[in-house]
Amino acid sequence: MPNVESTPIACTLTPGDYKARLAWINDLARDALRRHERRDLELELVYAAEAAQRVREMVRTEQECCAFLSFDLDEQPGEVRLTIRAPERARDAADMLLGQFLSSAEARADCGCC
Repeated sequence: MPNVESTPIACTLTPGDYKARLAWINDLARDALRRHERRDLELELVYAAEAAQRVREMVRTEQECCAFLSFDLDEQPGEVRLTIRAPERARDAADMLLGQFLSSAEARADCGCC
């Protein structure tokens, strides 16, 4: 596993792939995200248990393109809990980085702009 602290803070997706990935993540959040909690550089997401395979796929693909983020997946009866952490050196971009894992409506509600 790469050293997350030394991994460049950069997404490796092309602009088109990035847009498609965000749409896919938005669909997952809309369909299965039950609740979320942001704690500084950490975002905890709780999904419905029936979305476990989709959540695992999201983690796998995100680890490939955004290796600087850390992902901790915990599957429990009735829910799938995912904790995503951004490194301190990504603090200035943390709102954008972590906000992309929420549905569009939730991200707008959390940003304080509405």
